[in-house]
Amino acid sequence: MNLRQWQAECIDLALAQYGRGGSHFLVLATPGAGKTLMASELADQLLKNNLVDLVVCFSPSSIVAKDFSESLHLRTQERFDGLIGAKGRSLTYQNLQYLDTSFWHLFERYRVFVIFDEIHHCAGSNIGNANAWGEQIILNIQDKAKFTLALTGTPWRSDAAPIVLSNYMHPSNKISCDYVYGLAEAIQDNVCRIPQIIAVDNNNISVVDDDETKTFTSFKCLLSQSIIPYQEIIENEKVIKYVISSAQKKLSSIRAKNSDAAGLIVASSVEHAKQISTLMKACFNEEAVVVTYRENDPMSIIQNFRHAKSKWIISVGMISEGTNIPRLQVCCHLTNIKTEMHFRQILGRILRMTTSTNQEAILYMPAEPKLLEYAYRVKQDVPFEADVVKFEKMKAVAQEDVENKDLSAVIFDKKKPVRPLVVVDFGTSSLESIGHVNEQPDLFSVDESVEEHFLTSSYERVVNIYGRFQQEAIALGLSELCSDNAVS
Repeated sequence: MNLRQWQAECIDLALAQYGRGGSHFLVLATPGAGKTLMASELADQLLKNNLVDLVVCFSPSSIVAKDFSESLHLRTQERFDGLIGAKGRSLTYQNLQYLDTSFWHLFERYRVFVIFDEIHHCAGSNIGNANAWGEQIILNIQDKAKFTLALTGTPWRSDAAPIVLSNYMHPSNKISCDYVYGLAEAIQDNVCRIPQIIAVDNNNISVVDDDETKTFTSFKCLLSQSIIPYQEIIENEKVIKYVISSAQKKLSSIRAKNSDAAGLIVASSVEHAKQISTLMKACFNEEAVVVTYRENDPMSIIQNFRHAKSKWIISVGMISEGTNIPRLQVCCHLTNIKTEMHFRQILGRILRMTTSTNQEAILYMPAEPKLLEYAYRVKQDVPFEADVVKFEKMKAVAQEDVENKDLSAVIFDKKKPVRPLVVVDFGTSSLESIGHVNEQPDLFSVDESVEEHFLTSSYERVVNIYGRFQQEAIALGLSELCSDNAVS
């Protein structure tokens, strides 16, 4: 099989480390670089060289777990459904808390290779500081697996807790990775697209209360006063219209060359997603696909969109890290989650290189200070690209498809119980570079637990519910592998 250079190098280093007696190997590779394929090839080599008996993979969401199962099957020509004759199983991290002793006994009877996708979700250097998933890994896998491969595209946690199975350098306290493949290298190797980040701002904002009217020249100035929450900005109808109209125009331009190119809108709640969907239908005559944790089968919705021709998909927590939809090239960041890990993972959804003619990747977002900080750090990762981050000032009419109403005055009315955001007098449009600034019976199964939950402002809290808001139980069935014949 034809591997990318970084994938071949990484596999060679991992095999060498395992050969020297090492059990764990940590890989940092930028989102979209091809970690799943690399891990599947490494698993195939370990199986074919009789170095392991079984492969178990854990991922943060069911769609990513399914992608891993398919990738492992394609590479090894073995089954990974946990049934009789299978070589393993691909599961979500949520399953860790529901596995019984029959499963963990596999690690005592067989040589098990464990793949951890997006390992940063699992925290803990010991039981005392571990989260629920990290605790299970420390107790049942760390010293019992034959080999482990930990993958991440964002090697940090918003709570600064240590990542499980990781070593840290002193005195910097930075994570020590066994192999690193950054965004700059991925762009130079034509593995990832060059990101373009458009920060939409407004230079004439008014906040009206009973006594006075305050004016602000940017979202940064507005938010610094703590009188208007960021949620009100991303829910404001005119802000939504402007951001999406700019993104719609760009997507139409890309689709002139790539007919299947698509856009992703990341919303903050189910209600927010419905609001955006309604506006897109009314203002742009666009029927966007909506996928949230409330759907009966969100995974099928994502899978269908992956191979469809439709333009837009609106997601509430369902399309982030590891979700592979290469035709995505435009993204609107309209969520209230403002951690760098989440920002990088969202950006990574539009960076996967394809064979299409146009390889642009553009993310639109409000010019919120934290998001700008993360955007500038992305720019630092690709210093040879001067125009990674740009400002765009809102103007009266962003696109002919938008109904011809005044998009210029933004007014926050504090006199009302619910303060509508209305945008006024923005000035001319300018685009300027910023130079700094997821019929064989199983012998046992996992307990089922389903929990619905609204998107919170903390991404770390979200991913510990179900990787995308629903606790999903998967029948494991790996105990069927406990006969010697099953692994021979």
